[in-house]
Amino acid sequence: MKVIVCGAGQVGFGIARQLAAENNDVTVVDQSPALITEISEQLDVQGVVGHGAHPDVLERAGARDTDMLIAVTFFDEVNMVACQVAHSIFKVPLKIARVRAGSYLEGSWADLFSRDHMPIDEIISPELEVAKSIMRRLAVPGAFVTYDFEDRRVQLVGTHLQDDCPVLNTPLRQLTELFPDLAAIVTGISRDGKMIVPAPTDQLVSGDNIYFIADRDHVSRTLDIFGHEEIEARRIIILGGGNIGLYLARQLENSPSRVNVKIIEQDKTRAEFVADQLSRTVVLHGDGLNREILIEAGVHEAETIVALTNRDQVNILASVLAKKEGCQRALCLINDHAYSTLSEGLGIDAFIDPRATTVSSILRHVRRGRIRDLQSIENGAAEVIEAEALETSPLVGTPLRNAELPAGIIIGSIVRGDTIVLPRGDTIVQTGDRVILFAEREKVKEVERMFRVSLEYF
Repeated sequence: MKVIVCGAGQVGFGIARQLAAENNDVTVVDQSPALITEISEQLDVQGVVGHGAHPDVLERAGARDTDMLIAVTFFDEVNMVACQVAHSIFKVPLKIARVRAGSYLEGSWADLFSRDHMPIDEIISPELEVAKSIMRRLAVPGAFVTYDFEDRRVQLVGTHLQDDCPVLNTPLRQLTELFPDLAAIVTGISRDGKMIVPAPTDQLVSGDNIYFIADRDHVSRTLDIFGHEEIEARRIIILGGGNIGLYLARQLENSPSRVNVKIIEQDKTRAEFVADQLSRTVVLHGDGLNREILIEAGVHEAETIVALTNRDQVNILASVLAKKEGCQRALCLINDHAYSTLSEGLGIDAFIDPRATTVSSILRHVRRGRIRDLQSIENGAAEVIEAEALETSPLVGTPLRNAELPAGIIIGSIVRGDTIVLPRGDTIVQTGDRVILFAEREKVKEVERMFRVSLEYF
C-alpha cells in the first residue's frame, strides 16, 4: 500500500514507523527540513519538504497513485484542506485527518465531513481518544490498559502481576479447570521486554504484564483472581487543563457515578476558560509540582491522579510526588516511549501513550480482510484484532483443535449474535461470527489471510 503522511511530528512519526515496518510505501511531508531529515534517516520512508495542503507538494509526494493520505499536522485546517485537495485533484481513495478542535467534533456538524462537503473518510482525534481510554482505565482499577470490542461486550485488559497474585506458577490449562465458568482467556504475556502468546502449559510469574480477553461482565472477577481488588476511584485530580484534561473532566461529569474531580492548571487564562466550560469540577490555578497546590486539591484523599500536561517530565514528577503525599494511583501521559520503562521503579501505575491510540485507528484501514476493529499494544509488539468470519475462512466449520492456528495467534472470544462464546477445542466457528484474536506482530499477516475474501465467495 502506498501512503502519504502529512506531518512529521510525534504522531506522524509513530504512524510512519508502524506502516514502514510492515513494508508499506510511505512518504512523509512536512515543512521542517530538520524533521524530514530526521525521519528519513531513522525510518525506511521517503521525505518531502513542503506544505501538506499544497497541490504541487502532494504531487511531488506521489499523490496521483497513492492509496491513502493521512494528515496529522498540528493544524486542523491544514489537515482538512490536504484531504480536500487529495480528493478533488488526485482522487485518493482513503483520506484520514487529525482534528483536535472540539467544535469540529460535535455531532451536530458531522455532515461537514461527508463526500459532498469536505470528503474525509475518517476523523481521528488523539486527545479525545486518549480521554476515552483514561475513562476505561478509571472504570477498571487494577488494569494498566483496557480496550473495548463488539459494542463494549468484550474487553482486552492488561494487568501487572505482583508477588501476592494467588495463581502464580500455575499452568494456564489448570486455571481453566479451576474456573470453568470464567469467560476469560490469557492471550498475551509481556516478560523481560518480550511479548509472547502463551501455550496451555505456560505459567505466570511475578512481574509479568499479562493481557486477557474477557466477557465484560467477567472482567472484575478475573482481576480478583489475578490479585487486583482495587475499588473504582471517586476522588480524582487531573493535572493539566488542556484538551485532554477538559475532555476527561466533561466525561467524568456526565458519568453515572458521582465523582469528585479537581483540575490543576498552571496557565491562569486557560484555568479560567476550563472553569467556564465545566459545571461540577473545581479548577485550581497553580503548579502541579507545588506541594501546597497538591494538598489544596486534596491529594492525600484522592484515589487517582491523572497527569496530562504537555511535558513528560512534569507528568512523571507530579505523579511521583502525588503518590508520596498519599494518592493511591497515578496515570501519567507520556509522548516519549523511552519513559515507559520507568513506571515500576517510580510507582506509576500506568503510562498513557497517545500515539498508540492513533496508530490503532490508522491500522484499521490498512489491514486487509474483514477486519472490523483492532488495537496495537506494547508499541506494536502485538495486535488484538476483531474480524468477521466468512464462509471462505479456513476457521469456519472446523473444531478449533483441528484448525491448526499458527503459533503466535490465539482466539480470545467469539461473538455470535447476542451470545459470547468462550473458545474451546471443540468450538466451531460459524459464518458471520465476530472473532477476536491476539496476534504477535509477525503473525498479523496470517490473521489477514484467514479473514480475506476469496474469489469463490462471489
